[in-house]
Amino acid sequence: MTREIQTRYSVALIHDWLTGMRGGEKVLEVLCSLFPQAPILTLLHNKGAMSDIIEQRTIRTSFIDALPLKEKQYRYFLPLMPIAVEFMDFSPYDILISSSHAVAKNTRPRRGALHICYCHTPMRYIWDLYDDYFVKGKSTLLMRIGMDLIRPALQWWDVRTSNRVHYFIANSYFVAQRIQNIYNRTADVIHPPVDTSKFVVSTHDDGYYLLVSALVPYKRIDLAIEAFKRCGEKLIIVGSGPDEKRLKQLAPRNVEFLGWVNEELLAQCYARCRALIFPGVEDFGIVPLEAMASGKPVIAFGKGGVLESVVAEGEARTGIFFYEQTVDALLEALKRFSTLQFEPLLLRKHAEKFDIRVFEQKLAEYIEQRIHGWEKSRDHGER
Repeated sequence: MTREIQTRYSVALIHDWLTGMRGGEKVLEVLCSLFPQAPILTLLHNKGAMSDIIEQRTIRTSFIDALPLKEKQYRYFLPLMPIAVEFMDFSPYDILISSSHAVAKNTRPRRGALHICYCHTPMRYIWDLYDDYFVKGKSTLLMRIGMDLIRPALQWWDVRTSNRVHYFIANSYFVAQRIQNIYNRTADVIHPPVDTSKFVVSTHDDGYYLLVSALVPYKRIDLAIEAFKRCGEKLIIVGSGPDEKRLKQLAPRNVEFLGWVNEELLAQCYARCRALIFPGVEDFGIVPLEAMASGKPVIAFGKGGVLESVVAEGEARTGIFFYEQTVDALLEALKRFSTLQFEPLLLRKHAEKFDIRVFEQKLAEYIEQRIHGWEKSRDHGER
């Protein structure tokens, strides 16, 4: 039915920015599959940084896309993002479907149009993770002063414009609660997808632990580095990001950085590891499911969306949690992990509950239901 919708209505997909492939972009890929004719509207686009399904789309950007240094320093343009969103033209579209962790949800639909938002999180930079980004040692003095000044205005704008969304979808119950707390809005939950077909169950390992993450402060990769510095076990870190230089300076010889890797090599990294280390608080976390799809257990900080994807008790256990975000707690979890056994095929079976095909079906059914309700309200003159 989603393809039939496009014969009757003009649909646009909205995404914050297109600078690399992470969890949010996997959701955008599914939306692209559901709406093959819809253009993507975004603040900026680093050409070639996205998958083919996204790069082949008609992509329309804001004035931020023309600014210097936007390829790597786009986060510095955060104060300009509300202005950019307000100046973008969404009036040609009957239906807006946004995929948002920042300002895509704040797009203004024209009168009578429908806006459905798949929200990965309220804007973490100005809400609960503000101190992780803008503290001494992780940002410049000028940036900290500037953000302290403009943060209240950004929060005010973010809350005020959240009513431009008619229906929120949250990627976890954890995020749904944050949407309720910040915007006083309810959200339906559809967990994000993992493409289990890209991973093969492995029953052996090469003795190392694996951490797969963007290298940004709130991921708490520094905590994992210090823990492995103490225990001496090998840790391989896959990912890149603005915190890379600082983290490499902290790392001992038994911690290896691979940088960004392609999908084939990433699957090999999962298959050959002993377990995945997941030390941060995530909105949901697709990475643990990729590890489980490879038959590998997860050692995670027990807070946030990971509580909805990792099973830490009973015969169906797929990992273990540590409940204090400290080096000592992670070291204790590593010690406890060494005494446990996990069944790779059981881990794979659990991951398949979140497979991309399951997600695509749930998302399509949800969108079709909301559009049907919107059509009925239009027929009755309610919009």
